[in-house]
Amino acid sequence: MSQALTQQRLRIQFGKFGALRYVGHLDLATTWERVLRRAEFPLEYTRGFNPRPRLQFATALPVGLTSECELLDVWLTARLPLDPPDALVERLNATSPAGLRTYQVSEVPIKAPALPPQVFSAEYVLTPGDTLSADELIARAEALLRQERIERERRGKRYDLRPLILDLHPDAEGNLVAWLRTGEHEHARADELVEALGLSLADVRVHRRRLVLSEETS
Repeated sequence: MSQALTQQRLRIQFGKFGALRYVGHLDLATTWERVLRRAEFPLEYTRGFNPRPRLQFATALPVGLTSECELLDVWLTARLPLDPPDALVERLNATSPAGLRTYQVSEVPIKAPALPPQVFSAEYVLTPGDTLSADELIARAEALLRQERIERERRGKRYDLRPLILDLHPDAEGNLVAWLRTGEHEHARADELVEALGLSLADVRVHRRRLVLSEETS
């Protein structure tokens, strides 16, 4: 890839809803490639045997979850005007499939740090399904927080989920709000939290509401 080709770097905030929540991360990246090409964004491509558009997601969203705060950086070989502010948003939404919605497009410095290492934490809302009451969900959360350690296993390696739960509390509507540590080295997945509660994604609906970048915590 050649940095000299880059004329602009845009950050897209988007949401993932409906049937699209069952689309995995790699397929989502392919979907975004199609959306950006149809919207006629002047994409910069990597070099090599199999050139691909230069795209970078903040963090993968587990299959089965919805979100309104996903972040995607896109590198372009020509500048696109950001005025009026909603023009690029409408352009992307016009070429997006059902369940994929762009909320904001902003410019970031071309040489700004990579996006994934900047992710510090994420906020999730867990809504009980038809077979689970709000009281039971809250009771399970209280019991989980009383544990000193929450042993989990990911890819054959054991880790303690407990220190990665920054906050876990009910809201006024009977949902459970979870703040989880999210990053390249310390990472808590919302679906693993659901499993630690003794539940599955058939019991609760999980929605990612906010991603916090490290620059926001300083």
